[in-house]
Amino acid sequence: MPTEADVREALKQVKFPGLTRDIVSFGFVRSVAVAGDRVEAEIVLTTANAAAAAQVEREARAVLEALPDVHVVTLECRSQAPQAAPGSAPTAKLLPGVRHVVAVASGKGGVGKSTVAANLALALRSAGARVGLLDADIYGPSQQLMMGCTDKPRVNDEGKIVPVDGHGVGVMSLGFLMDADTPVIWRGPMVMKALQQFLEDVEWGELDVLVVDLPPGTGDAQLTITQMVPLHGAVIVTTPQDVALIDARKGLAMFRKVNVPVLGIIENMSVFICPHCGARNEIFKSGGGRRTAEELGVPFLGEVPIDPEIVVGGDGGMPIVSARPDSEAGKAFLALAATVLRRLES
Repeated sequence: MPTEADVREALKQVKFPGLTRDIVSFGFVRSVAVAGDRVEAEIVLTTANAAAAAQVEREARAVLEALPDVHVVTLECRSQAPQAAPGSAPTAKLLPGVRHVVAVASGKGGVGKSTVAANLALALRSAGARVGLLDADIYGPSQQLMMGCTDKPRVNDEGKIVPVDGHGVGVMSLGFLMDADTPVIWRGPMVMKALQQFLEDVEWGELDVLVVDLPPGTGDAQLTITQMVPLHGAVIVTTPQDVALIDARKGLAMFRKVNVPVLGIIENMSVFICPHCGARNEIFKSGGGRRTAEELGVPFLGEVPIDPEIVVGGDGGMPIVSARPDSEAGKAFLALAATVLRRLES
């Protein structure tokens, strides 16, 4: 006869739809009981997506029924939806003063996601919005550098952490709290706890938009954010290469699985425009982001050209939207912000 440990090990075959981790690792399997040839299990999901919950239930039942010497399976699988539906304002109780939460995500690293997040936040502020920037990339925090934040966060009289000002945007990042040379070697539960503290223990105040810079891929941080606060939209960042576009599709599918509206795809590092002759050079190809958006039925938010000034600005704490808003890249980010605001308010 199987043991409780055998049952839990078998249920690790079941992944949450759109994500890379199994339901046991995420803590969704609340209880397991084995009595002779009978197995009982309780699974509780935090999602508003009925289709995803139904898929988990089907796969979990199939796994349990396939166990040797098991003849009776009793499975209870239910969902606990987030506190508020996407698009509502204000958001969950964790962020009572925040009207909209927008995630910036990518299927893989190296596509300039954090650069897009920083410049989007500044472009939204330039459009008149009150903006915060949460660096949820726990393993590779960089927003404290990109946004030119030299101060450390302080704690107010209520015991809340006050975000650090970066060009008029309130910034919170694990990079403020750790030595630059210290690697973050954390398992999933520690990552989730850190993100919970960034939401519960930070005084974000009254904001029109909180931009969340997610880590690349589909995993703990993404699910934690979607469980704790209702995201009002996600921006998917990709580059024109086919390998990046494949991963962008996975990221987009993940948000659809957890019922988060996808505001659109932005193609970063699209072309290099020669500053001398104006010629366009497709170093990493171009147009892939637009084609992918059309194929998947989501808006295409625009192209950001390759510009050495973007790198210089990011390393120096002066993103290009602040340093050179009239550049082609600066204009692209300002247009992106205008589109995001329009979609959030529609």
